[in-house]
Amino acid sequence: MNYFSSNVEKIQISGIRRFFNKVAQYPEAISLTVGQPDFKVPKEIKRAMIEALEKDMTGYTSNIGIIELRTAISEYLKGFDICYSPDEICITVGGSEGILAVMMALLNPGDRVLMPEIAYPAYDSCVKLVDGISIAYPLKADFSMDFEALEKLIITHEPKVLVVSYPSNPTGDTLSKENRDRLYQLIKDKQIIVLSDEMYSALSFEEVYYSLAQIEDIKDRIIVVGGFSKTFSMTGLRIGYLCAAPYLMEQIIKIHQYNVTCAPSIVQWGAYKGITDCLAEAEEMKQEFIKRRDYVYKRLVKLGFDVNYPKGAFYIFPSIKSFGISSEEFCERLLREGQVAVVPGSAFGDGGEGYIRISFAYSMKQLEEGLNRLEGWIQQFNK
Repeated sequence: MNYFSSNVEKIQISGIRRFFNKVAQYPEAISLTVGQPDFKVPKEIKRAMIEALEKDMTGYTSNIGIIELRTAISEYLKGFDICYSPDEICITVGGSEGILAVMMALLNPGDRVLMPEIAYPAYDSCVKLVDGISIAYPLKADFSMDFEALEKLIITHEPKVLVVSYPSNPTGDTLSKENRDRLYQLIKDKQIIVLSDEMYSALSFEEVYYSLAQIEDIKDRIIVVGGFSKTFSMTGLRIGYLCAAPYLMEQIIKIHQYNVTCAPSIVQWGAYKGITDCLAEAEEMKQEFIKRRDYVYKRLVKLGFDVNYPKGAFYIFPSIKSFGISSEEFCERLLREGQVAVVPGSAFGDGGEGYIRISFAYSMKQLEEGLNRLEGWIQQFNK
């Protein structure tokens, strides 16, 4: 007897985590694998959570989350020209829970979902868990959308959901005004729900931020997923949010309720303090990530890598096609022989083969040492 769901058997543990876990086998290795900022959680956020504990604010909250935090998020998003009322915002256990809740609420078996060919692996896995069908849409060499190819896929497959993710994990690409407007023109007359993963919105390095949710006449078909893990370096505290029109939220909240009931109460109060009082610290973190981005990019270019300049998040996605080996083998050998851990591009879909992802969320000291080791390993590889 097979005791397991066939849908569960279709998916694998994330390649990101797989390489992160392998580092334990190499105690001297430098890990540049996960998106874990090296900064501490701001003190005010810690104090707010401690105070919530001391005041016994540890009971259930509303399924959708405390009104104070939802109101603060609503005001915060207005700074990005994104307008959702507090009742259109649900506090989730990280962005990942939000993504799965959306897929479970929207998809029936066989429903099609378009997602980038290079993308955060949770999208594909969440679709498979509910017996949907993932269809990858191609990206151009600079990792921006190939609109002609995307339009053909929409016509051919009539997808229910389109996933967009900006700033992108793993490519670091952002959505330009031109591409936002082109995407709007493409979908405005089509019955497609867009899941816009904007987890890294606070880490956009561009002067102006663009999102499909800024366009009012399609906002009722846009679901935004965001969070505070990266903004305030609180990844393990698992707090995020999703924004959706009432008719969508009515169904999504059912999944959220029966999955987690509500997000952790004390962490909600911590996030509230962060968004109301700690945005200056978040900006300081972002400026440091920009410095690290520039350092890593320049080092990789000097080493001869073909690499795009990241415009957001804290990842860089250089090509390793010139090495003549798969991304899996490249990363295995780099870890074993060079004592540096990075993530193979194949972990992010078939389009990611031939690339590696390096996280520059780590300290400058760790980045310098990791890239020095990478340089030494490349010299040995080329002999």
